[in-house]
Amino acid sequence: MNSTQEQASSPSGWLVTGAGGMLGQDVLAALSAEGEPSVALDRAALDLTDPAAVRQALERHRPAVVVNCAAWTAVDDAETREDEAHRVNGDGPAHLADACARTGAVLLHVSTDYVFAGDATTPYAEDAPTAPRSAYGRTKLAGEQAVLKTLPDRGYVVRTAWLYGAGGPNFVRTMIRLAGERETLDVVDDQRGQPTWSADLAGLLLALGRGALAGTAPAGVYHGTSSGETTWFGLTREIFRLLGTDPDRVRPTTSEAFTRPAPRPTYSVLGHDRFRAVGIEPLRDWRAALTEAFPEIHRAHTKENPA
Repeated sequence: MNSTQEQASSPSGWLVTGAGGMLGQDVLAALSAEGEPSVALDRAALDLTDPAAVRQALERHRPAVVVNCAAWTAVDDAETREDEAHRVNGDGPAHLADACARTGAVLLHVSTDYVFAGDATTPYAEDAPTAPRSAYGRTKLAGEQAVLKTLPDRGYVVRTAWLYGAGGPNFVRTMIRLAGERETLDVVDDQRGQPTWSADLAGLLLALGRGALAGTAPAGVYHGTSSGETTWFGLTREIFRLLGTDPDRVRPTTSEAFTRPAPRPTYSVLGHDRFRAVGIEPLRDWRAALTEAFPEIHRAHTKENPA
């Protein structure tokens, strides 16, 4: 093989799976803003449950970094369709990890706080014991384990939680809609977490991928959530404030008032020590992020729901 052929076959650029989703869109925007070459593969372009298709995609594009934003995120549906969810959340990352092992790519796999029991009282460390209480959590944990086992030196798991953004359905957009439909709103006040803007997480993934390529960020588990914490009730009051309407229209209630097929974590606050240890600044406070994100999210809502 001559030097030209060697250069052509060397891994380079980024490949984003789940590129049509909220986080995938923001990862692509962050890469574009930084001048990073990227390949976008949405669900129609790549079926992660097909190992041959995954292998062929990576062999064709030869990325240096793969960011897996694809996931089964229908938490309640997973309770009765766990096998289907596992094919996406467990088998899909396993196929990606196998393909990355063949091509030499780094894999950044996005996971969730649902891998924990959700009953802690202090932030979960990256190495805290996992104990998922839902089918969704079990399938996501399976994906984590596959990535870390297959790629001990090039596999990165980035857990996030309470994700919102302009490019897809999420809690913030739902509350904006309901603020225009209801006089008062009852919102759960006994679940604590960290609202996280997908654009902020995208920037963090970019920094981690660069650290991986530079050898300054060891493989393993990282937590990508905003700093600070609140409840769904507290988040909704802040949304109403940013809308310029009375936050007192939001009333606190308990989880018992909203029966769901899948149990929700009571405590989803994640610690960020691993990012600090590798010299990457954790994400900013959730309020500051929401304030910056809000105009874009509100515009997206208004565009899709004209008066």
